[in-house]
Amino acid sequence: MAGYWVARSKINNPEGYSKYTSALAPIFEKWGAKALSRGGNYKILEGPEYFERFVVIEFPSMEDAIACHDSEEYQAAAAHRLDGSGEVELVILDSTAGFGNN
Repeated sequence: MAGYWVARSKINNPEGYSKYTSALAPIFEKWGAKALSRGGNYKILEGPEYFERFVVIEFPSMEDAIACHDSEEYQAAAAHRLDGSGEVELVILDSTAGFGNN
């Protein structure tokens, strides 16, 4: 089953944050990831209006999603936003088979 990164972010320094985002394409390509939604229009229906950017990335599996996050390449790219250029809340989850009994 597919795995997903679901992220909410706030950009504090666009120049610094772009160093992070510009490094991502080859990393995601290596892990077979596909951006389903990345920084498009949004409407917050519930919850705080703190984050301003929303991202959904699909991976072939949850294991691939975790391995990509933990990879040296991704961690090196993430260092560009961890300097205070941006704040991210990232959740990795696996796909499910729709609305079940849970």
